Amino acid sequence: MSLLTQNKKNQNVEEGNGNELFPVFLKLQNFHTLLVGGGNVGLEKLSALLGNSPKANVTVVADRFLPELKNLVINHPSVKIIERKFKDEDLNDVELVILATDNRELHEYIRKIAKEKGLLLNVADTPELCDFYLGSIVKKGNLKIAISTNGKSPTVAKRIKEVLNENIPDEIDDTLTQINKLRLTLKGDFSDKVKALNQATASLVSEKESERKLSPTALSYMIWGFVVTFTAVIIYAIWQQEPIFRNYIEGINPQFYWFLGAGFVFAMIDGAIGMSYGVTSTTFSLSMGIPPASASTAVHISEILSNGIAGFMHYRMGNINKKLLRLLLVYGIIGAVLGALLLSNLEHYAHYTKPLISVYTLILGIVILKKSGVLKQKDKVAKKKIKNVGGLGFTGGFIDAVGGGGWGSIVLSSLIAGGRNARYSLGTVKLSRFFIALMSSLTFVTMLNGLRWYAVAGLVIGSAVASPIAARVSNKLSAKTIMVAVSIIVILVSLRSIGMFLLAL
Repeated sequence: MSLLTQNKKNQNVEEGNGNELFPVFLKLQNFHTLLVGGGNVGLEKLSALLGNSPKANVTVVADRFLPELKNLVINHPSVKIIERKFKDEDLNDVELVILATDNRELHEYIRKIAKEKGLLLNVADTPELCDFYLGSIVKKGNLKIAISTNGKSPTVAKRIKEVLNENIPDEIDDTLTQINKLRLTLKGDFSDKVKALNQATASLVSEKESERKLSPTALSYMIWGFVVTFTAVIIYAIWQQEPIFRNYIEGINPQFYWFLGAGFVFAMIDGAIGMSYGVTSTTFSLSMGIPPASASTAVHISEILSNGIAGFMHYRMGNINKKLLRLLLVYGIIGAVLGALLLSNLEHYAHYTKPLISVYTLILGIVILKKSGVLKQKDKVAKKKIKNVGGLGFTGGFIDAVGGGGWGSIVLSSLIAGGRNARYSLGTVKLSRFFIALMSSLTFVTMLNGLRWYAVAGLVIGSAVASPIAARVSNKLSAKTIMVAVSIIVILVSLRSIGMFLLAL
C-alpha cells in the first residue's frame, strides 16, 4: 500500500470520527524547526511562528526570499535564512519541518525522508501529508486559544478567530494576573486551593450578573447626581433669562423643528459609530445662523442627555472598559473646561483650529480604513495599544469644546487606530462623552448670555429619542463594520471642513 493511499485511508477515518487531533502548546525555542519556502506562504508560516513564539529557533531554506520575510528576520536573531535549494542534509538536527512551497513533488520527497528520520511534518494546504496543523491563534496576553477545523477550512478558523478576538476583552490578561497572584497566596492542599479559586471566580460572575440586572452602582449614582446638578443650573439660567423663555413658550421658533430632525439624524449616526455628532451638529447650527460659541453650547447641552442614555445602554450591554473610562474622564474634563473657557472669550478661535483638526482626523480615517481590511496592506504590523490615554483625553476634550465637536472623531479614532477593541472603545467613549459634555455645558452656561434655546431644545429632544435605538444598533454591528463606517464619516467630514476653509481664503 502506497504512502498516499495510507494517508487517504487515515483521513477517511478522521472524517468518520470527527476531529481526533490532540492539541499541544510547544516551546519552540527548545526545538529546531526547518521551514522550506521563502514566498508568500513561507512568510505567512514564519509570521505565525514568530508571532506566537518570538524566540523560536527556525532555519528557513529557499532559492528566493520575499523582502518582507528578510525584514521580518532582522529582529529575530534566532532565525537563520539560507538562500539556496533544499538539500537532504537540511533535515539533520531538526525536530519539526514545515513545507511552504508550490512544489508538491518536492513536498512528497521531503516527507519521505523526514518520516525515515522520525520528524514531525506540516505541509501547507496539503492536510493528507501533515503530521500536525498550524491552527488559527487567539492571543490576549497570557491567554492563548488555538482553533482547529481538522484541516477542513482555514477560512472558518480565521472567522472564528475574528469573533473571539472581538468579544474577548484585552483586560482578560489583567484578570489572569490577579488570579495568579491570588493562587500564589493560597495555602492548604489542592482541594482547598480549588475551592478558594472557585469562590473568587464565582464572585466575578455574580458581579457581572448584578451589573446586567442594573442594581445600584457608584457609576449610576454619579450619572444621576450630575443630571440633577445640571438640571438645577439650567433652570436657574432659564429663570435669569425669563423674557427669552416666555417668548419661546408663546410661540415656538420654526427653526426648532429643523434642529429636532437634525438632532435625531446626527445622534443615530453618532450612536451607531461613536462619532461625528458634534462636528455635524455644529456645522448645521452655524449654517442656521447660530454664533460659534452659542452653537457649541447648544451641541454640548444636547449631548448630555443623548450620551447619558447611549452610555448607560452600553454600560448595560457590558461594552465599557472601566480603566480606560477613568483615564478619559479625568483628563478629558480638564481639557473640556479649559477649551470652553477659551471659546467663551474667543469665539473665532475655532475657525483657526478646525483645519488642523480636520487634517488630523482625515489621516486617522485613512489609517482606520486600512486596518479594517478594506484597503490592502503590504506589511502586516502587530497592533500596539495607544499608551498616552490621558494626553489623548485632554486633547480630545479641549478640541471638542473649542471646535464644537471632535471628542468621538479624535478619541475613538485614535483608540481604534491604536489597536483597541472597536466595540469596547465605542461604549467607553460614549459614556465618557456624557461627563465631558456636562462639564463643557456648565462652563458655557455660566460664561455666555443670550443662548438660542429653540436650538438647544430641538437637539436635546431629537438626539434623546435616537440614542437608545442607535446604541442597540451598534451592538449588532461587527468590528469591521464599525471601523469602516467610522473611517468613511471621518474622511468625508474632514474633507468638507478642509474644502470650506480653503474656499474662505
